[in-house]
Amino acid sequence: MVKKLRKRNCSLINLKKLVYLISPKKIYKNFYTDLKKVLSYGNVKFFQLRIKNTHKNTIIKIAKKIKNITINYNVKLIVNDSVKIAEKIKADGFHLGQVDKKKIKLENYKNNMIIGVTCHGSKRLAQKALKDKITYIAFGSFYKSKLKPNTKRADVKILKWSKENIKKPIVAIGGINDRNYRKLINKGANYIAISSFIWDNPTLKPEIAIKKFK
Repeated sequence: MVKKLRKRNCSLINLKKLVYLISPKKIYKNFYTDLKKVLSYGNVKFFQLRIKNTHKNTIIKIAKKIKNITINYNVKLIVNDSVKIAEKIKADGFHLGQVDKKKIKLENYKNNMIIGVTCHGSKRLAQKALKDKITYIAFGSFYKSKLKPNTKRADVKILKWSKENIKKPIVAIGGINDRNYRKLINKGANYIAISSFIWDNPTLKPEIAIKKFK
């Protein structure tokens, strides 16, 4: 029994943290319990809280509960869109789309926060983000996405280009599942952003679905 436990613990220690996990659209009843189970597997590096059309105070309350969990599992908490909420709960950082990025003076946050930005499939936007000293860059959507069904597709070739030209971590986003993620990693992505496959999987529970990525 002891040997089995040691073997299991070693396998968890050796897991690479390649998952950038994004929250479900809505926080359901058992979400916090499921989140603990998912993060306990050990392959999640970032957790992004992404909730739309919800009152700020509600998001803050949810974010605080999530932060208590991410701290325990050494996962970085990122807040989508709202710098103010990220500051309020002392999150590890925030993620911005191109529209949000134009409204914020990023130089005020460079020293102590992780800052990510979506650059779609654009080399120009990525190079501009480098000048703004962004922490990481997200490209996508590479596949059809339930979160963003109308988003323009990105060519996987941009991952190879980014690996050669951008000395920042690269996150691949959009429609990623257990069948296509290896291609994105092999092409140059450092992390894969996943949401629907974990939280909205018709056949697998979240704690089982997360184990498909290693």
